[in-house]
Amino acid sequence: MLFAISCTDKPASLALRMETRPAHVEYLKQHAASFVLVGPVLDAEGKPCGSLLVVDVADRAAAEAFAAGDPYAKAGLFESAVIRPFRTVFKDGVAV
Repeated sequence: MLFAISCTDKPASLALRMETRPAHVEYLKQHAASFVLVGPVLDAEGKPCGSLLVVDVADRAAAEAFAAGDPYAKAGLFESAVIRPFRTVFKDGVAV
């Protein structure tokens, strides 16, 4: 089942994000088989200010466990994290 995980960084937390990024990337590599789409959300200056992940996991509990295990979450980077079921309608410009 697909879930969209939308995370917003706390204000003035770019240094924490960059400091934690290597552990975050290693964590993502361990779960790469579950990803549909993953990347940072950018502010008006093009700097990361959050994350957006669309993951294919068994259920909501698995999505919540994945989000909670992220080193960014463990470091307290996020002001908020919202997990919602997701349905793909178009992919790569093609209706699915």
